[in-house]
Amino acid sequence: MSVDGDTARLKDEADEPGWEVDPDDEWGLAVVATVGRQLRLRREAVGMRAPDFGVAVGYGEDMVYKLEGGKRIPRPEFLDRADEVLGAGGLLAAMKEDIAKVRYPKRVRDLAQMEAKAVELGVYAGLSVHGLLQTPEHARALFEAWQPVYSPDEVERGVSARMARQSIFERSPAPTLSFVQEEATLRRPVGGTMVWRQQLEHLLEVGRLRNVTLQVMRMNSDAHPGLEGKIEVLKFPDGSAVGRSEGVHGGRPTSDPKQLRVLELRYGTIRAQALTPRESLAFIEQVLGET
Repeated sequence: MSVDGDTARLKDEADEPGWEVDPDDEWGLAVVATVGRQLRLRREAVGMRAPDFGVAVGYGEDMVYKLEGGKRIPRPEFLDRADEVLGAGGLLAAMKEDIAKVRYPKRVRDLAQMEAKAVELGVYAGLSVHGLLQTPEHARALFEAWQPVYSPDEVERGVSARMARQSIFERSPAPTLSFVQEEATLRRPVGGTMVWRQQLEHLLEVGRLRNVTLQVMRMNSDAHPGLEGKIEVLKFPDGSAVGRSEGVHGGRPTSDPKQLRVLELRYGTIRAQALTPRESLAFIEQVLGET
């Protein structure tokens, strides 16, 4: 692509949704402000005016001031270009890692941090395949179906954040992971037949991991405590725990011992009513054979 083409692309992307700073995200605000301050100090140190810098990197003067003022999250390619133009020797480019984290919504980062520390995790999901079990294509189809409509950039941001959480399967020592999925979530052809088949194959792959228990709740099962919504219980090395349920406190995480006992009781009852892990894998194979 030509320089003019790169410049036009950067100008177009700079104002896309999904790169605004969340006003409620204190850590994110601090990171973006720090990057902006370093950017301004480096520009001033080399004696370059904001309009000239903007021309060099393909951004308008107004956008340069927004980035330097911590009003917008800089794109990774912008930091690479700025580092080169300002001769920062990798200082600005090195900030891409923190910026990548800021781009994930705060609630997703908080959830990922809890999952990364958990030694045990139990999940019941009734409306869709749980995020930790989704393929990228399945997740993308779900984000694209959301209303109001997400921009393409917001869709990719959501998919990336969801996939990043799945590093939980690569941890050592491996945490104990338990999932109960409603049968309906396995039969809904999200994303079309090929994406659906890939999702079922992925469930079989994950369900065979030694530290993972995957169970299916059949649609012809009797009423159970999960019908009010998703349930999650996470336990940590120090003996503490966090749980949440769509039917309790609006889905907000709770560490209250009484509420945790209730959630653990409900989840235990759900697991007892679901198919066994062996039966569940056989059932998923059956559904896959029917697609």
